[in-house]
Amino acid sequence: MELSIIIPAYNEAAGIASVLERLRPQLAKLELTWEVVVVEDGSTDGTGGILRGIDWIRVIEHPVNLGYGAALKTGIRSSEAPWVAILDADGTYPEQTLPELVRLAADADMVVASRTGASVHIPLIRRPAKRFITRFAGYIAGRRIPDLNSGMRVMRRAVVEKFFHLLPDGFSFTTTITLAMLVDGYRVKYHPIDYHKRAGKSKIRPIRDTMNFLSLITRTGLYFRPLKVFFPVSLVLFILGLAVLFGSWHVFGRIMDSTATILIMTAVQVLALGLLAELVVRRSGR
Repeated sequence: MELSIIIPAYNEAAGIASVLERLRPQLAKLELTWEVVVVEDGSTDGTGGILRGIDWIRVIEHPVNLGYGAALKTGIRSSEAPWVAILDADGTYPEQTLPELVRLAADADMVVASRTGASVHIPLIRRPAKRFITRFAGYIAGRRIPDLNSGMRVMRRAVVEKFFHLLPDGFSFTTTITLAMLVDGYRVKYHPIDYHKRAGKSKIRPIRDTMNFLSLITRTGLYFRPLKVFFPVSLVLFILGLAVLFGSWHVFGRIMDSTATILIMTAVQVLALGLLAELVVRRSGR
């Protein structure tokens, strides 16, 4: 087997059959051997019954819902193919793009279907947070990221497995693997696609998941490029210290030297900690 297509499915009875129906003719265009692994992640809406009636796919069932990332990891572990593709089960991604992604993967470690095409349906309420998170991740990675958490991509299995200990069980799986591969110097390509309105109900929780994404990006940054996290914090503390030093004199007629000193010294300590962490990361060869 040369390619495994992993599809996580949790309560996707409204769209999974249509996704598979559209996917099958695209697989016939591939000049390699393939399999489709659908991980049924403890659904309660009849998704499992639909999947068991489709004989050309392999179904793995979780007895309870473990999460999007956990389902992907189960699918990847179950296959020995050197390449894995992932695809959401909600009908939002254009299945006809898969052959092109596979072709582009010939000289890359990961090819991401970037939701930057002519027709992209992303709810307005999610766009500001998505834009901020993507720019924050781009700062950590040191390059522009067209799409941070696309659910359609082709990846080299050996590289994904290298980061299994970092990859979470929730929706942040795709965010983490994108950031990890970029900051660790792997070859990542982006291919623009359209993005459709999903079938069924979204599982995204805007506020909670946005906070989780920010926390995860910060942790990943600390793991790979700690100075990029410590330096801004140090700079803010240093500026605050100077502001207190000079502001207190102009406003109150006296210098709040203790507060200013604490802020400036904390800034120096944070910067020193960042430099030490950066040295450890470089010495470890990461």
